[in-house]
Amino acid sequence: MQTTNTPLPKSRLQLEFELPPERLTRAIDQAVRRLSSQTRISGFRPGKAPRSMVERVLGPSAILDEALEQLVDDAFREAMREQDLAPLSQPEVEMVQGEEGKPVLFKAVVQVRPAVKLGDFEHFGFSPKIEAVDETMVEKVVDELRDDQAGLEPVEGRGAEKGDYAVISFVGTRDGVAFDGGSSERMSVILGDDRLIPGFEDHLVGAAKGDEREFDIVFPDDYQEESLRGRTAHFAVTVKELRHKALPEANDEFAKSVGKFADMTELNSELRKRLEANALDRARHAFADQIITYATDNATIDLPDVLIEQEVEVMHDELRSALLRQGIDEKTYLKVTDKTEEGIHAEFRPQAEKRVKTLLVLSEIAKEKGVEVPDKDVLGEIERARSRYASNPDLIRYFESERGRNYIRSTFRRSRTVELLVDEWLAAHPESPRLPHIEETDESSPVSSPAGESAASLGVTDPGSLTPPAAAAPTGV
Repeated sequence: MQTTNTPLPKSRLQLEFELPPERLTRAIDQAVRRLSSQTRISGFRPGKAPRSMVERVLGPSAILDEALEQLVDDAFREAMREQDLAPLSQPEVEMVQGEEGKPVLFKAVVQVRPAVKLGDFEHFGFSPKIEAVDETMVEKVVDELRDDQAGLEPVEGRGAEKGDYAVISFVGTRDGVAFDGGSSERMSVILGDDRLIPGFEDHLVGAAKGDEREFDIVFPDDYQEESLRGRTAHFAVTVKELRHKALPEANDEFAKSVGKFADMTELNSELRKRLEANALDRARHAFADQIITYATDNATIDLPDVLIEQEVEVMHDELRSALLRQGIDEKTYLKVTDKTEEGIHAEFRPQAEKRVKTLLVLSEIAKEKGVEVPDKDVLGEIERARSRYASNPDLIRYFESERGRNYIRSTFRRSRTVELLVDEWLAAHPESPRLPHIEETDESSPVSSPAGESAASLGVTDPGSLTPPAAAAPTGV
């Protein structure tokens, strides 16, 4: 078999094939046996009918067409293996010559994995930035702990203030007539949270329990109910209950109540240690992100549209999942935000392009650094998928498949490559503060991450680890 390759723009490749006549002869013999076994021909057992009888039943070109289709498929796959190419799409095949006794000539245009030309990714001029922890930060955490343990007590001796908890009843009218959704016998609000119409809660500031307030409110132009947008309504409100949040004092008793701490000194010391550990973790994350950006900016890739569009679909599915967790239907989201699916895809595209480039660059660096992922780590993730998605067999099948296993392996390779680059820089700069290695957790799991779930649900191919698709049937025979 002879092949000639011609690169095309956007990582497309044209391959021209020339196969010797004897390969077509063998393919025809195989096609006769295949079609004979699949076709009921009177007087012959399955697979035993001669070519002439098969052609009489199926038509004169049936065997040649079947043979050429299989031959093209086999030759294309053989070329992909020999040249270590990773096709991203079905090939577009054009048959140039497909006659018995003559060489088989055909062309195949296919989208292949883009070549990545790495630039510098190690000799950067920046270093980790670690946020200093001070007493104000410790005090803020203490206040948050106090807020968690706060109780509600009746407001006495003053009017309502922002931050107070109120229970109100109200009736809303337009031109003296109550409107749907404008009344409630009992509603809890936190003054200042603006849960209701903007400006509504401001009219309750200063009111005491039992007070009644009346006022007009203009609905905003983007209000959810279209019939009320920009309209004025009158509200009559009664304050039924009024409470404020009472925080416990920051004393030794409080320290004992939040954990096994002898006093506030010990609690403050522990909080400082945790804040400093978090600062180191954030510094490592931020430093890693800088390295990724530096490496990606210095690399050259001609990104194919198919990979960008695939990543757009992944991002769209991530959005759907996020909305679902919030109990929001996608159609409702599109209506409220006045967006379309096409508009969302256009918004996603720049970020999708950046994500794809990052995936490919990190995969190439992993190859150069020789980063490998043991089989046991991949199998561990598959077990995690079986447990996590026990009620979703489709997702399990994806992660169990060759494509899913490659996704897991390449995701691990990329994350471990980044950790390696950070560790190598730290080793070369002993004067820099030590940044603890980021442990792989459930959140960073290829199986458990939102991107992993979306990739699995869509059955996409990870750009960092590609599985060749089947070849297309030849055209122009």
